Amino acid sequence: MVSRILLCITIAIIPCASYLHAEITITPDVVYGHKSGLAMTFDVFRPTDNANGAGVLFMVSGGWFSSWSPPEQTQGMFKPLTDQGFTVFAVRHGSSPKFSIPEAVADVRRSVRFLRSNAERFKVDPERLGVYGYSAGGHLSLMLGTASDEGDENAQDPLDRVSDRVATVVAFVAPTDLRIMVNHNPNRLPAYDRFPALNLDMESAKAGSPLVHVTPDDPPTLLIAGDKDDLVPISHSRNIQAAFEAAKVKSQLIEVAGAGHGFQGEDARKSTEEMVNWFKLHLAP
Repeated sequence: MVSRILLCITIAIIPCASYLHAEITITPDVVYGHKSGLAMTFDVFRPTDNANGAGVLFMVSGGWFSSWSPPEQTQGMFKPLTDQGFTVFAVRHGSSPKFSIPEAVADVRRSVRFLRSNAERFKVDPERLGVYGYSAGGHLSLMLGTASDEGDENAQDPLDRVSDRVATVVAFVAPTDLRIMVNHNPNRLPAYDRFPALNLDMESAKAGSPLVHVTPDDPPTLLIAGDKDDLVPISHSRNIQAAFEAAKVKSQLIEVAGAGHGFQGEDARKSTEEMVNWFKLHLAP
């Protein structure tokens, strides 16, 4: 499930500071938490002139691998959003194979709690936060949409008292039912052997499946998938769309005819346009 977009990103080293780049302010490596002696970070891409007060989290994840890249090399992929005034947060999580899918889910939930707690610092409305991602990033986006909470008022960590709910979700080619993907399922696709994150027991797979968490209070969700995807079959998106409809959750599934796991050319342009329009509609002031 490695996103083709993420595979194109090269590695380099940059100073940890804010700087201006092509009409946006980039703030790299903001620390939103720690675990195993490591910092969990995100990069911020904020329009300098037309910020609309809404924030969009991008899940940096392909195959539940999450890697660092220089933000000046990745900011182009966020341009369709920053051009429309959205502040984008590129969120990294504890990466496979060291960390598991449940840990990745916990990490990105913490990132939302952190952003909500620091909304004034980043000049965004804490109630106008959206999320999107591709493949594993789409899965994590859906987990934020379907399996979040209002926070635990009795938690020791102040951040855990804060809601990690988001206002809307866009999920591209997203796995929605891990139970049919983990190594305990004899019928799973052989391609999944390449992804150590799927080494889960069935109980963990169920807990990490957005499909089983759908409830009527889920946020508006846009699903985009190729109908010829042989890695994450479109049935994943169709099944959760049916669950959203049954729960009366505002949702839409766009099936890209002839597309596989990742879009090229006009398919990529149109799907990006649909994503931006969805955020414009559901994150308006």
